[in-house]
Amino acid sequence: MTETLHPVLVQVLPVAVFLVAITVTAEVAQLAGVFDVAAHALARRARHRVALLWLTFAALAVLCTIVLSLDTTAVLLTPVGLAVAQQTGIAPMPFALTTLWIANTGSLLLPVSNLTNLLAVHRFEDLGAGHGDYVRTAALPALAAVAATLVLIALLQRRSLRGSYDVEPPADPHDRVLLVIGSVVCLAIGPLFAVGLEPAIVALGSAVVLLAALLWRAPELLRDVRPPWLMAGAFVLVAGLLRVAQADGLLDWLGPAVGTGTRTVDLLHLSAASATAANLVNNLPAYLLVEPSAADDVRRLVAALVGVNAGALVTPWASLATLLWLQRCRSAGLRVPLLKLAGWGVLCATVCVTAATLAIR
Repeated sequence: MTETLHPVLVQVLPVAVFLVAITVTAEVAQLAGVFDVAAHALARRARHRVALLWLTFAALAVLCTIVLSLDTTAVLLTPVGLAVAQQTGIAPMPFALTTLWIANTGSLLLPVSNLTNLLAVHRFEDLGAGHGDYVRTAALPALAAVAATLVLIALLQRRSLRGSYDVEPPADPHDRVLLVIGSVVCLAIGPLFAVGLEPAIVALGSAVVLLAALLWRAPELLRDVRPPWLMAGAFVLVAGLLRVAQADGLLDWLGPAVGTGTRTVDLLHLSAASATAANLVNNLPAYLLVEPSAADDVRRLVAALVGVNAGALVTPWASLATLLWLQRCRSAGLRVPLLKLAGWGVLCATVCVTAATLAIR
């Protein structure tokens, strides 16, 4: 048991630290007004065209997902997009759908974009592939998934994306010093993640800097920062139990379900099975379940990630980001028809997973 738990802790604990630290970073950045100011700046520069405003907002969602993770996009960018839509008189669904789908389908490019990616990094290292190899292998699938997502949203929401708007909503007032510090930190951590520095260390450093700035400029806001201790603990527990079950051979029956090989049809088989598992049980345990059968080749690992990331769009529990997104939408007064959302999710997951898998080289 001890021999099994040690590698589990080595793999999982840094991911849990990253989860807590990046959430704190994102929440302090939100309190500093970083996302609010960015979204309203986009609204002022969109030339009063709804389609251009949506595209620029989508670009912000992609950037936020890649650098700060999918949960950040779901939690912090969703209310900003809905507020901008309300203040400009635009239909909110294109913006809500963009944050939900991009949060999942846009989370492939960097290890930090999704916790599943961070879990996969150790497997890449076991295969002799470093951070650069991960990014190179995931780049085309990530681009394909994002492009397919935006095309689908543009088609499904084409009526809402027509026309123009008159109002240029101003951003809320914010402490300028705290806003600058938050913006600089958010801009800095992206390149640090991209060059391959340890994600947990970068996230921890950014959280410490922003917490210190918040304590200095607005200490009364510290109570609004809520680290996800429970989520991190549950993640470590579930990962540990699954790793022990794998070590004891209790999950060997899963091998045939995800197949073998690196032909295109084999990768499609693996990504489809991974997406199905994500929608049945959630993407994190789904990745841990399929990983042993995908860990023999870098391309198979990326195909598994494509499935559990871009495919987790059908059931509300497939991804934590979806649950967080639903909560934010309800808080903002937006009623989301779950059956229609699931139907759209089937379409998006099928198209995006297929496109991204075909792009694996």
